[in-house]
Amino acid sequence: MSDSSHDYDHLASRLREDGCDVEAVERALGALVIETPSWGFGDSGTRFGVFAQAGRPRDVFERFDDAAEVHRLTGTASAVATHFPWDATDDLGALRDHAAELGLSFGAVNPNVFQDPDYKLGSVGNPDPAIRAKAVDALIECVAIATELGSTAQSLWFADGTNYPGQDNLTERHERVVECLSELYAALPPEQELLVEYKFFEPAFYSTDIPDWGTAIAICRRLGERARVLVDFGHHAQGTNVEQIVALIANENRLGGFHFNDRKYADDDLLVGSVNPFALFLVFSELVLGGRPLPRLTIDQSHNIEEKVEAMILSVVTIQEAYARALLIDRDALAQAQGAGDVLGGYELLQRAYQTDVRPLCAHVRELLGAAPDPVSAFRASGYVAQIAERRGGVRV
Repeated sequence: MSDSSHDYDHLASRLREDGCDVEAVERALGALVIETPSWGFGDSGTRFGVFAQAGRPRDVFERFDDAAEVHRLTGTASAVATHFPWDATDDLGALRDHAAELGLSFGAVNPNVFQDPDYKLGSVGNPDPAIRAKAVDALIECVAIATELGSTAQSLWFADGTNYPGQDNLTERHERVVECLSELYAALPPEQELLVEYKFFEPAFYSTDIPDWGTAIAICRRLGERARVLVDFGHHAQGTNVEQIVALIANENRLGGFHFNDRKYADDDLLVGSVNPFALFLVFSELVLGGRPLPRLTIDQSHNIEEKVEAMILSVVTIQEAYARALLIDRDALAQAQGAGDVLGGYELLQRAYQTDVRPLCAHVRELLGAAPDPVSAFRASGYVAQIAERRGGVRV
């Protein structure tokens, strides 16, 4: 018996003694689907510069190749979120076929209406009706792209806002946003939903058109039942109780998705769980509450200096482990402690689950999925980075 098998058997035995349904936890872990972002595999950096790496993907097809390597090793990353026009191609059918050959599906389509010079004062919130019409046309074009690719969601984040008092009428801006999104919503086919993301600041620094989850919910309610809120871990002020926001939106049946990353100061897009892993666990503790289905789970990170594929693998593994810990919470005991006003008892139950070393359990589930027990070590041993560097070229700097 290998050391990893012994560790798993020991952990599973202890969990069963505590009354845990280990097989149910394993089934839930095995069914987990995480969307990796196509944009997370390409070059990125800061406004001061972009740091190129050897072997970086040259087009969307090679980004999917990298995503397939992440899925091969983790068993959980079978969907890829795309971004247009960043992922533009003359042959969407070929991209769809390429993804199918790799065993991948298409996650949410993310329209880009923030880089065109016309959008300097906003896209769907712009005071110029011609520019708003241009933005809506771009959004509806992404609906057609999603339909051809087989994606079931449009994921919307807008850079719209103002930088100075008096720049625009704040109420009228809100109504413009709702009017434009209503036009987009009317163009959605029945199988697609609209995910509305919010962010409290940046790039506009006086007002942001969708600054918080309350505004996002208000917009979704005006649009219809297939409009839901997307929560991004980094899109909040310091100290914000993100898990409470998740709980409240889910309770309103409006939680459509969650973007995973981490932050130290603002929207830093650091590796998920790299700064505050306990907060990640607490988010999952709310996501799994009551056995409700998970929303769309997507990694949204900018890998500025680290190896892209390895960073994505590490992020997927971190999410798997956070999810596993949340599944180990003794919900009956927690409810009793909460009902009895046992403050420390409830906290200790969460800590007991959080402090459990779930690595053997996750490794076992990955093996059941045909993936690698230790994906990071397997990736480093595979020589994948050297292979793509030789095939794709590029200079490491």
